Amino acid sequence: MAAVIARKIYQSNTRPAKMTLGDATDGESQVVAAQSAQTSLKRARVLFSNCSGIPSSCLLVPRLDNELRRKAIARKTHLLYPDSIRPSGGAGSNANPASSSALTISHQSRPQEKGTDNADSSREGAIVIAGKSKKSSVRIPSPKWHAPWRLSTVISAHLGWVRSIAFEPTNDMFATGAADNVIKIFDTAKACVGAEDALKLTLTGHISPVRGLAFSPRHPYLFSAGEDKMVKCWDLETNQVIRHYHGHLSGVFALKLHPTLDILVTGGRDAVARVWDMRTKHQIHCLTGHDNTVGALLTKPTDPQVITSSYDGTIKLWDLAAGKCMTTLTHHKKAVRALAMPSFENTFLSGAADSCKKWQAKDGRLIRNFTGHNSVVNALAINDDGVAISAADDGTMRFWDYHTGYCFQSTETIPQPGSLDAENGIFAAEFDLTGTRLITGETDKTIKIWKQDEDASEVSDPIDMVVWRKQCLAEARQRY
Repeated sequence: MAAVIARKIYQSNTRPAKMTLGDATDGESQVVAAQSAQTSLKRARVLFSNCSGIPSSCLLVPRLDNELRRKAIARKTHLLYPDSIRPSGGAGSNANPASSSALTISHQSRPQEKGTDNADSSREGAIVIAGKSKKSSVRIPSPKWHAPWRLSTVISAHLGWVRSIAFEPTNDMFATGAADNVIKIFDTAKACVGAEDALKLTLTGHISPVRGLAFSPRHPYLFSAGEDKMVKCWDLETNQVIRHYHGHLSGVFALKLHPTLDILVTGGRDAVARVWDMRTKHQIHCLTGHDNTVGALLTKPTDPQVITSSYDGTIKLWDLAAGKCMTTLTHHKKAVRALAMPSFENTFLSGAADSCKKWQAKDGRLIRNFTGHNSVVNALAINDDGVAISAADDGTMRFWDYHTGYCFQSTETIPQPGSLDAENGIFAAEFDLTGTRLITGETDKTIKIWKQDEDASEVSDPIDMVVWRKQCLAEARQRY
């Protein structure tokens, strides 16, 4: 009787078992059947081991061959990781499944949906660190390689701290404003090679440091703003002031022109941003709401057309037509002294003493943090190649891959011989229109021109993926 029971158990367990996963393949069905038969035969062997008259062949436990073992391990790996992550060395592959890792590289980018911003599109070559759930998986973007930047030329022309820089729309010349109350205009090509005749023009008229400069793209005008409460419009054909914009109650710290309208926006120590009609000199709006000095401005052709940052630690996005605030961003803990915006996507970058932050310009959503500075960030700039630079009060400069937030270079400026060691702060930074030259204005009264190292390569200056991976994981742990 015992022999009959054992044979029935053996026959029933050698039939294909019912799958527990609805989407299992034929190979996984064989694995489940073999494992179920193996488990049941082990129990039968223990139960009837003392019974006589039972053939030993009925109690032998079949051993899984190598192919079934690989499929079993692949099935366990599939159940361990989320469906969105595909571990290497899957079922049926020749790779060793025991070495399957949760670290995979995906070279396929999802098609961008119509109407979405470029900042939300997935990046190619992203690395995914998988956890036990989808929420704990960390996507590590692969940074783009950029050549390091080196100091090329030093120009000593001002007698005070260089506080502002602006490029002409044709890139033929650039202007600088300093604490010596003068504006100097240089020939870009000659200045980059250190020619003695690079200085073209010197404009005098302010009685305090010049804090803001902007060239008009449609008129031969240069606009300037200073701590003397004055906003001036210079005609570069006659080199004279043709308009004054009166209204600020204290020093003017920031100045920007609207990219499509004849509108001028200024902000200063009176904690407001004023919108001016460039031709009639009338004030269109007075954007109030900040509790401290307005330190930086941005203007855009689409809403929000005006973005302001203040020393009260907030950033405001404004509706220009209504003259009202759309969104207030309070993520920064320190004074926000610098703003920058790229030309290739609808985002912007803000800089403060605590960190630099990348934002979605449409709704003010925080995208990522750029951490690393230990001092006040005074200047930000972004070129068309996706290189962002942040310059601080202690003379440090950090170069970032704007898309991923990877810092590929950290350097420190060198004070001019004869100046104090403490005079190594950077107050202004701008890329030229080609993005191949960077000009900084510093506290040692010099203008420094930087360019990329032509001899650098991915072999000589590789991307440190180990440090980048650790940084991404550390930020993910803080976030979740």
